Amino acid sequence: MPEEEVLARLQAGKEQIVQQLRRRIIGQEDVIEHVLIALFAGGHCLLTGVPGLAKTLLIKSLGEILDLSYKRIQFTPDLMPADITGIDIIEEDRSTGRREIKFVEGPIFANIILADEINRTPPKTQAALLEAMQEYQVTAGGEQLPLDRPFFVLATQNPIELEGTYPLPEAQLDRFMFNIVIDYLSAEEELEVALSTTSRDQAALESILTGDDILAFQQLVKKVYVPENVGQFAVNLVRSTRPENDVAPDFVQEWVDWGAGLRATQNLLLGAKVRAVFNGRYNVAIEDIQALAQPVLRHRVLTNFYAESEQVTVEKVIDMLLERTREPASGLA
Repeated sequence: MPEEEVLARLQAGKEQIVQQLRRRIIGQEDVIEHVLIALFAGGHCLLTGVPGLAKTLLIKSLGEILDLSYKRIQFTPDLMPADITGIDIIEEDRSTGRREIKFVEGPIFANIILADEINRTPPKTQAALLEAMQEYQVTAGGEQLPLDRPFFVLATQNPIELEGTYPLPEAQLDRFMFNIVIDYLSAEEELEVALSTTSRDQAALESILTGDDILAFQQLVKKVYVPENVGQFAVNLVRSTRPENDVAPDFVQEWVDWGAGLRATQNLLLGAKVRAVFNGRYNVAIEDIQALAQPVLRHRVLTNFYAESEQVTVEKVIDMLLERTREPASGLA
């Protein structure tokens, strides 16, 4: 199939997925778009929001729409790594009496993984996802077991309750392409949700795309053209988040302890390519980088005590950097 037809099918597939999701999800347009961008870019998402904002429903619905295997892992304080990856058991053949070791796959062996309340389990168990998210494999009993592709992790966490939670370490946060913050609905949307969910059963959804479709889209998206000035803009934006860098403005040096790494630049450009295709373009624009700066950078830029004491959020720092980096610099710093 010609590349133009595949790209057109990607655009059509995105619209069909959104139409299906709209049968259950009201509002949250940016959240849905960011989740789909991560899916077609081959990344993973961390969804942050208070309970009751349809985080789990969104992910579960996406699993139904796509013709992919879907598993939910409820993270709890007593969850062990083997509960996620799988475990070796001794199996006996009753006819011969012979015993052999057999590996029983855990829920990680699926295409779409919902890691629900990931910050409620200790770091040892959280780390069980690291190899799967980065290498698309699981090591068990000294053997490397590949995961089926596409492989998409959507993790949720509640930012309010701190008691009994374990914040994700920076190395694992960096594995997530986006950190998507889900906010409250508007009054009109909240009324619509309340009326619809108390007056009828949950709408049935149709399967739209297959795993092969998504893999083809992911490969083709990488070929979308990035102009040099757009790439330069993305690099300058990310480098300006690092307080030790000469291009970092004074407010970054004052409020930021740790800036974003190279993976942030890669995810900015890859996500921007998908967004460009969604908007009917085959080349990336600076507006694509600006639109994805918050979900890409908010979990990679660590503010310090001075920022907290002055009630400066990481989102405000990113907004200020976007204002400062509005026009590409003449050269890379």
